[in-house]
Amino acid sequence: MAEKTYRVTGMTCAACSAHVEKAVSKIEGVNSCAVNPVTGIMTVRFDESRADFEDIKKAVEGAGYGIDAPRVKETAVAIEGMTCAACAAAVERSIKRLRGVREVSVNLATNKARLKYDPYEVKLSDIKSAVANAGYSVKETGRDDGERASGLAGMKARLITAAVFSAPILYLAMSHMFGMALPVPEAVSPHANPLAFALAQLVAAVPVMIAGGGFFRSGSKALFRGAPNMDTLVAIGTGSAFLYSAYAAARIALGDASFLRALYFESSAVVITLVMTGKFLEAASKGKASEAIKRLLSLRPDTAAVIRDGRETRVPLDEIAVGDTVVVRPGESVPVDGRVAGGASFVDESMLTGESAPVEKREGSAVTGGSINGEGLLSVIVTRTGEDTALSKIIRLVEEAQGKKAPIARLADVVSGYFVPAVMGIAAAAAAAWALSGRDFEFVLNIFVTVLVIACPCALGLATPAAIMAGTGRGAELGILIKGGEALETLHKTKIAVLDKTGTLTEGKPVLTDAYACGGFSRTEALVLLASAESGSEHPAAKAVINAAAKEGLTIGRPEEFRAAAGMGIEARVDGKRVLAGSAAFMAENGVDVSEADPRGLAERGKTLIYLAADGKLAGLFAAADALKETSAEAVSSLKALGITVYMITGDNKSTAETVAKEAGIENVLAEVLPGGKAEKVNELRRKGTVAMAGDGINDAPALAAADVGIAIGTGADVAAETADAVLMRGDPRGVPAAVELSRATMRIVRQNLFWAFIYNTIGIPLAAGVFYAVFGPQFAFNPVYAGAAMALSSVSVVSNALRLKRFKPKHTKI
Repeated sequence: MAEKTYRVTGMTCAACSAHVEKAVSKIEGVNSCAVNPVTGIMTVRFDESRADFEDIKKAVEGAGYGIDAPRVKETAVAIEGMTCAACAAAVERSIKRLRGVREVSVNLATNKARLKYDPYEVKLSDIKSAVANAGYSVKETGRDDGERASGLAGMKARLITAAVFSAPILYLAMSHMFGMALPVPEAVSPHANPLAFALAQLVAAVPVMIAGGGFFRSGSKALFRGAPNMDTLVAIGTGSAFLYSAYAAARIALGDASFLRALYFESSAVVITLVMTGKFLEAASKGKASEAIKRLLSLRPDTAAVIRDGRETRVPLDEIAVGDTVVVRPGESVPVDGRVAGGASFVDESMLTGESAPVEKREGSAVTGGSINGEGLLSVIVTRTGEDTALSKIIRLVEEAQGKKAPIARLADVVSGYFVPAVMGIAAAAAAAWALSGRDFEFVLNIFVTVLVIACPCALGLATPAAIMAGTGRGAELGILIKGGEALETLHKTKIAVLDKTGTLTEGKPVLTDAYACGGFSRTEALVLLASAESGSEHPAAKAVINAAAKEGLTIGRPEEFRAAAGMGIEARVDGKRVLAGSAAFMAENGVDVSEADPRGLAERGKTLIYLAADGKLAGLFAAADALKETSAEAVSSLKALGITVYMITGDNKSTAETVAKEAGIENVLAEVLPGGKAEKVNELRRKGTVAMAGDGINDAPALAAADVGIAIGTGADVAAETADAVLMRGDPRGVPAAVELSRATMRIVRQNLFWAFIYNTIGIPLAAGVFYAVFGPQFAFNPVYAGAAMALSSVSVVSNALRLKRFKPKHTKI
């Protein structure tokens, strides 16, 4: 039974709301309906297998009112105060409890919560309150870089303070363990002056506890809210050691020197220092993982030179409007998307597309905001600004990708939710067991503190998101935008790659290669007639004809009448003549005899044939060819090397398709597939294994959506890019195998991280609890200091392992 809310319009009083309730309640499958006449919100409980929105809409409109379609808003909020996976789980649970929240995912690596919610049922202020109730806060946007730098500086200062004061404590308390007699001043010698020895450690430990005060504040808050986290473990463990050591110092002051053995100031101080070291390195590493976005943001200049009232004026980027003319000097960043109106230059687009070679730009060329101008001066007419620019879309895609979890992370999320309470239970149980076995209090305390300190939910929580963050960031640098963890995880399973022919494997810009006249027409007359008729068409082959006529300097007219027959040809009236242009089947359908023309040699070479007829008689035969991209054969070879079966799909005839496929090295050809049938073919192939589909056109969008992973060629239509799970910023098909390799490398890192995170805790916690001590003897006794070091190392190693992806390079292809 589903419960959904809708906004009803047109109501003026309580009688109206009652009327709507009555109408909707009559629908079969509706269990209850409640309408608030003040807010206009209607809440309906219904069986989705028996009723849907259209039924409800029909009932409301039948009652004389209007209804807004259900809306789901998607947003991301930055969370402050999270330190481990348990924190992320607590925030996620708190937000999920809100009515109207459809989906929520909290990412520890980015410290962001990405959620989908119904704005009619829940407001952003409610979400902020839920975060606050979990013990955390929502950070205002626009402060990330400055705050991160400031936060790291603060962490570093506190770490230095802790290290400076921990060093003398460690020296005093553990010098006898270093295998040599290190000199200790007699004033603080444990034998000559036990009280001074204890007080010196106490005085040095206090600044360390203050420097690590964040653990105690965060840990106690989380504990009192019933959602203990990693800070809780550190706070209880080190706090217990410090308080007991303070008690021991008091007993020494009262004359009982036997309590010298009960001083654990070094455990509390050094553990806090080591954990702080781990957190600092972790934060610095997480910052490196998001460097891809920072570099993209740095491409956007703050101001631009705009021509207004005939004068050049430098204005903030936000003040630039579509239609403005901006001046881009040598070495400057292109501020927004536009078209070159004057000048010529070479532009570096490497940060956006991964293409290292500068691209030539001249009058009429499109330029992208964020690219770097070379040595020429460009005058650019603005076509897109703000959030609509390609750079903004890329940044948004990368941010969203880094915020989305992979399905493989779900196990870690479940474990993290129960991890900290379980560890606290194990610590208490282990301490109780050793106490009952007759061990002294110092040993029991050592076990209790070590178990609490060694446990690390951070490693579990960071295992997947850190790798996803680094992988998607590296992909963006290579011109491969993968939209999240789920797409990455699915892509690495790819068994079948379906490549669209036009625009993906080929240039997508056919050129006229052959022109033959007949029926009394000269070649020039036939070409002018065909170009004039085709000037009303948007088909690529039509553009090839028009371009050929223009190159020859021919003057073409406009058709007086025009009609396109989808997939067949065109019919037009030019200079009073009824002109037909298209396939042989189109000619036959219109009673035109084409036997005078022999197309065999052209068709065998994979060319697209265009028959021309004037007033019912054949006037010519033309052929256009769409050249294969230089990198297509290499892309196909690379996919095969990765163990992937390659298919080519096209609407072209079988002969043309097989010629192109042979040139590209593809054995599996799906030819003569109409646009509506591409998705059907993809679904058939999905029965054989995971399918990745690559295409660039509007007619590819359904097939991209049908595939397990849709890959859009970024030079193509926007709708294809929106439908796809990944976008190749260049029109290079080698991006397809490179994306597969990147996904496989990322998932390999994810598995390694999860393995080590689970193994670390699986071995570390029993070791700290004294299980190995009980079985194998005293050589397996574990000190809290070592536990702290191990804990710090675990989370740092997971993030460091993920950062290896920043050096990723495809092995099977060059890109």
